[in-house]
Amino acid sequence: MSAWNNIYETFNPVAFTLFIPVHWYGIMYVLALLTALYIGKYFIKKENLDFGGKEIDAYFIYVEIGVILGARLGYILFYDTQTLYYLSHPWQIFNPFMGGEFVGIRGMSYHGAVLGFLLSTYIYSKKHKIAFGKIMDLVAISVPLAFVFGRIGNFLNQELIGRETDVPWGILVDGVLRHPSQLYEAILEGFGVFLVVYIYKKYQKFSGELILVYGISYGLLRAIAEIWRAPDVQIGYICCDAITQGQVMSLAMSVVGVVAWVYFKKRAV
Repeated sequence: MSAWNNIYETFNPVAFTLFIPVHWYGIMYVLALLTALYIGKYFIKKENLDFGGKEIDAYFIYVEIGVILGARLGYILFYDTQTLYYLSHPWQIFNPFMGGEFVGIRGMSYHGAVLGFLLSTYIYSKKHKIAFGKIMDLVAISVPLAFVFGRIGNFLNQELIGRETDVPWGILVDGVLRHPSQLYEAILEGFGVFLVVYIYKKYQKFSGELILVYGISYGLLRAIAEIWRAPDVQIGYICCDAITQGQVMSLAMSVVGVVAWVYFKKRAV
């Protein structure tokens, strides 16, 4: 076995300690948010969009709150086995301590983050009187590459592990060789989605179309990536010993995106 196969045996998910342990996952999360912010500013300047720097900075705060709340609540509602406990003890939802030990906030749902993001964007668009579709198109081109950091963070945090495999680039997890599925997702959901949205941009016909293209392509590529990702242990496969809940939710996201795209495209004609 190579050093790569045994990387989890030697890699420390804690980058450094500053009063509390600072994990690589947290660093990657911050890098993802900053990347999305600066890519957004780049396209605002490049295409001379009517969206000022102060406006996008304010929007960034709205989104950050919406994404964190949505991701955590989404995990509790969709994936956690102690949903009723958290609903009856809401103050524990963001409690980073367990048994008196700091463990961080564990358990975030991408699909929950999407819902929180949409709600916070809607609130922001209404308050600041900026078209919802206009904001969403900017998001569609800004988010995918930032998402690469999130998946790398999952890999470094040794979570969302892959299915068993015998490929030479597999990673040993508790003595079992597994696909580095987090990195597959970084490629497909990050670079792949960005290319789809960026190439499609020249064919855009109506405001808000890019975010629908993002949703459709993300759902499809996420469903493909989950072919190599192990299901959540508390849920397992939900169909045919092969289909995961993440795949079902991702495909549902694509279907909703296609229906919305057809609807708004007809209205734009």
